[in-house]
Amino acid sequence: MGERVSSKANHVYGELKEAILTGALEPGQPIDKLALCERLGVSRFPVSAAVSRLAFERLVVIEPQHGSFVSRISVEDVRERLFIRRALECEIAAEAALRLPREGHAALAANLGRGREAVDAGDRQRFYQLDVEFHQILTSHLRLKHSGEILDGLRAHLERVRRLLMAPAGRIRVTLNDHTRIVAAMEAGNAALARREMADHLAGTAEQFETFARERPELFSA
Repeated sequence: MGERVSSKANHVYGELKEAILTGALEPGQPIDKLALCERLGVSRFPVSAAVSRLAFERLVVIEPQHGSFVSRISVEDVRERLFIRRALECEIAAEAALRLPREGHAALAANLGRGREAVDAGDRQRFYQLDVEFHQILTSHLRLKHSGEILDGLRAHLERVRRLLMAPAGRIRVTLNDHTRIVAAMEAGNAALARREMADHLAGTAEQFETFARERPELFSA
């Protein structure tokens, strides 16, 4: 019985977390537990357990006597995490231009090929996964274990923002073009250019975030 309840709670958790990360449930939106119970065919306990788990991850805010709400995104947290990410990834790009092994270059080429297919198909979810993979290829093939762990942690906290920023039409093609220029600089062995291309790519993400935060202030907190 306990395992069955735990399995149901995990299922609810996965469904609810995906809805929050993709923006299907927007920041500040109330979580209708009764509707979740009916839609997923579960009792209130698995739903409550899933909500509590998401509250621990700071994706949900529980307000006694008022209900549970999708947490708003902290603008200051996003800015700082983007700052750290830019500082680290620019140096990784430069390092990759100098010593990325042949297998790493092959993995990047394959990633770009799959990325073009996803862009042509308009598959944003698939492209998001490939975007994550693109950056992970660099740390894994350079054997930068600790840098990879830091970036994975940053990426987890930035996931909601990064998915929201990929939603506008044409954005995934811009990202693909950025990746293509970064890879070209790496293949040329030009560390300074690889660093600059990565910096431009991440600066574009930061600029897009600031624009989005101004346009949708209700989704954010200080």
